[in-house]
Amino acid sequence: MSSLAQSVVQSVDWVAIAPPTITAVVGLVVLVADLFVDDRKKALLGWVSVAGLAASTLGLLPLLDGDRSTFCLTGDPNVCSYTADRFALVIQFLVLGGALLAALLSMTALKDAKKELPEGEFWFLLLSSAAGAALLPASRDLATLIVALEVASLPAFALVGIRHGDKRSSEAALKFFLSSVTATAVSLMGISFVYASTGTLYLTEIADNIRQVDGQFHTLAQAGVVLTLIGFAFKTAAVPFHFWVPDTYVGAPLPVAAYLSVVGKAVGFSGLILVTVVALPSYADIWGPALAVLAALTMTIGNVGALRQRATRAYSAVRLLAWSSVGQAGYLLVPIAAAAYSDDAEKAIGSTVAYALMYAAVNLGAFAVAALVARTQPLNRISDYRGLYAASPLSALLLGFFLLCLAGLPPGIIGVFAKVTVFSVAVDAGLGWLAVIMAVNVVIALFYYLQWTALLFRAAEREPEKHHVPVPLTAAIALTGVLGIALSGAPQLVLRFSDTGLF
Repeated sequence: MSSLAQSVVQSVDWVAIAPPTITAVVGLVVLVADLFVDDRKKALLGWVSVAGLAASTLGLLPLLDGDRSTFCLTGDPNVCSYTADRFALVIQFLVLGGALLAALLSMTALKDAKKELPEGEFWFLLLSSAAGAALLPASRDLATLIVALEVASLPAFALVGIRHGDKRSSEAALKFFLSSVTATAVSLMGISFVYASTGTLYLTEIADNIRQVDGQFHTLAQAGVVLTLIGFAFKTAAVPFHFWVPDTYVGAPLPVAAYLSVVGKAVGFSGLILVTVVALPSYADIWGPALAVLAALTMTIGNVGALRQRATRAYSAVRLLAWSSVGQAGYLLVPIAAAAYSDDAEKAIGSTVAYALMYAAVNLGAFAVAALVARTQPLNRISDYRGLYAASPLSALLLGFFLLCLAGLPPGIIGVFAKVTVFSVAVDAGLGWLAVIMAVNVVIALFYYLQWTALLFRAAEREPEKHHVPVPLTAAIALTGVLGIALSGAPQLVLRFSDTGLF
């Protein structure tokens, strides 16, 4: 082979790219198999999807030995498009684990839907979105980052609106689609400005080149930074770009809402971290204050929105979880903002990742119990949870535990630990005002979380309905419960696991 050909041909590290690749391949297998599987055996597609996501998660194990990169520049093997470092592995674990739990919830939802949801298309879309979400944290150039973001987002639009003949589902999908397309357009405009200023799309090269931008390109570079941040703020549901969240969660099938609340957030936040801390550290004076203000607005408006939910309103339980997820996004933004002011940016980013791991486990658990209640109470009002302890003691205890974790109260030690970690990072970075706003918001959130928790143990107004729990739903509730309890017993494991190794 000639030297020119050798310089063009890439050797692919298949072990490094195995997690997203396995997910994508299983998605294609399910799509083709759907053509040949009899309607009575469609549940088999669900088990294949769950097995594929489990295999993808196990594919992370060989990568624990050290950083691996592939699709690198031939002239510089240190500049790569895909890097499976510690940060990528932790986020991939969160994404694939979250998708696996959402898949378990989906198996029960698809069975109960009685053909309203097309199973083959559903599993293909879920796996495709999960593949894009797993690709994103390992992306180390802006082109791969945007492609991964869209591969994660586009199937999610279809998942939100997949329920046949449901106007609420179609409206939710349209709002989600329009807001996400707007975010992508703004991000692409910002990225094009950054590329025009620096002449490269690789994150590490952008970090070096943007420091020496010519004076005439300085304003262009600043505009690029701002527009890129706005685009990712949409993806993370940061205020004022959060308006699509409540209606989307209510209109989507419940497992899809659970998926978006965890995996969708992980995608947005990992992209935001890569763009700000890795590619644009020299512009910390722009994105640091901007993210601090966004964090304060997001946590405040999210918690006030959750506080205003009426217990007797249809779908109020899902709406409360939706507004709560906006509030939690505010807490997740705090350490990223603190990284701009901190001498130890890696510790700050580690706090965001640790909080995201806690939030993923307990929020998916809350959605799992909500999915159980929705089987007998399809309107899913908060008032429908009254007396849940009498009907299903273990489910009520676990939901109470998950809500206390989200509130940051014992016995949800992992929730307390995560909030204290974020709080201390803000104080150490000199963002005392943001820490005070966070403390006020934690108190506001206590009210609606405790109100819902207390309702679980009150006497039911009517004879409680016994809840039959199918095996996949049982597995999802049990897994999240075990994970939340185990992490509350040893919360330091989360911080050790979330050591990002980004720097």
